[in-house]
Amino acid sequence: MENKLKITGKTLIEMGFKSGKWFPEALEFINNNELSNEMIIEYLEQYRPSPEVPLFENHIDFKINIKAENELEEINVNSVVTSMKTLLKTPTLVNGAIMPDACPTGPEGTIPVGGVVVAKNAIHPGMHSADICCSVMLTDFGNANPKDVLDTAHSITHFGPGGRDRNTQFRFPSDLLVEIEANPFLNNQKCISAARSHLGTQGDGNHFLFVGISRKTGNTMMVTHHGSRGFGANLYSRGMKIAEQFRKEISPQTLKQNAWIPFETEEGKNYWEALQIIRKWTKLNHEVLHDATLSKMEVEKENRYWNEHNFVFKDGDLFYHAKGATPLDPKFMPDITGPRLIPLNMSEPVLIVEGNTTKNNLGFAPHGAGRNMSRTQHRKSKTGTVQEIFEEETKGLDIRFFSEEIDITELPSAYKNAETVRSQMEEFGLGTVLDEVLPYGCIMAGDWKKNAPWRKRKRDRNNGK
Repeated sequence: MENKLKITGKTLIEMGFKSGKWFPEALEFINNNELSNEMIIEYLEQYRPSPEVPLFENHIDFKINIKAENELEEINVNSVVTSMKTLLKTPTLVNGAIMPDACPTGPEGTIPVGGVVVAKNAIHPGMHSADICCSVMLTDFGNANPKDVLDTAHSITHFGPGGRDRNTQFRFPSDLLVEIEANPFLNNQKCISAARSHLGTQGDGNHFLFVGISRKTGNTMMVTHHGSRGFGANLYSRGMKIAEQFRKEISPQTLKQNAWIPFETEEGKNYWEALQIIRKWTKLNHEVLHDATLSKMEVEKENRYWNEHNFVFKDGDLFYHAKGATPLDPKFMPDITGPRLIPLNMSEPVLIVEGNTTKNNLGFAPHGAGRNMSRTQHRKSKTGTVQEIFEEETKGLDIRFFSEEIDITELPSAYKNAETVRSQMEEFGLGTVLDEVLPYGCIMAGDWKKNAPWRKRKRDRNNGK
């Protein structure tokens, strides 16, 4: 019998379908063609969602390349392991590992800093976080004076919030702009504006510009550490929204922070391409600072290499999400130019390493020293004035804060013991140290919030100005 009643969205919902973008098109087709009940059911099968994907009952096994050596570390390690166990019930995941610098971040089930997880045919934006492609670059300045390098770099770099004004922006490559405009995740004014103005900026937090001396050659080397700034943060925000749409449809049991974009979808392929553009931009973000410093000093570089340590790496249908882990395996870095870099803290050497892939390390090494306590806990643990703490912990070093306000939560005591990280790297087979860049000095953002515009206005109001 032919269907004569007009089919509405309510009818489809009563038939067991969830409201979706496809409703108007389907309703128009059904009503215009006056399909029979049997034909309607046959037509609608294409829109019937696949069964929801549940969490794994038991977590996937993962490799633990860390051990606690005191009570504080034991609390930290237990928290990391607990979070990884919850995380590894996510149905896309097939493997995982934690590094000696691992520390928890966010609620239970969130990938820790120092964590690596492997997903099949899925990209999890929450597992690379907002600071996409956080990375390090080293340039060898030969026999240049380290103070001259630090002074020159200080006159060029930019730390803190926001970007450069139009007068100090670096030239933006036209071919990169074409790639950005061709990607649906990146082609919006907010992204493009951030890409332009944030080029040549380093942000805040633990990002730095470090100058030191090679133990092996005696050459002066500059190392920068930062990510993709507002450009990457905008992609992350859009990626999380798309992933959440898929989560609601595919696996509502999955924690929101672990939502994923299926790679085989149009969105998945576009997101993967967007990540590669972000990577290209971030590498350029390092290069413009290094090249401008070389140019101003009229020095030719002797060597350069870089690596990201917060990114998603693809191997066939497997996506390795490294939330603070240094890639050792060449398959993860198509533009590999040398060994990898592992910074520890401002008073310790930057390690230059290489290593082989094992079942334990999954092709990764630590990315730094990590933390055993939050910034707030660290502040509370310190006694004495900020200046006294600073002078005690930076003796013999040229340590500068771009905001001219000391941030004690970035001093060496805020981080894990560097020697412990190094010994556990050796114990668990996480890379071999080839050389060390011994510290001369570094620049960081500092406590820029102390004199942020809104704080100044508040102080002025309180002082009756």
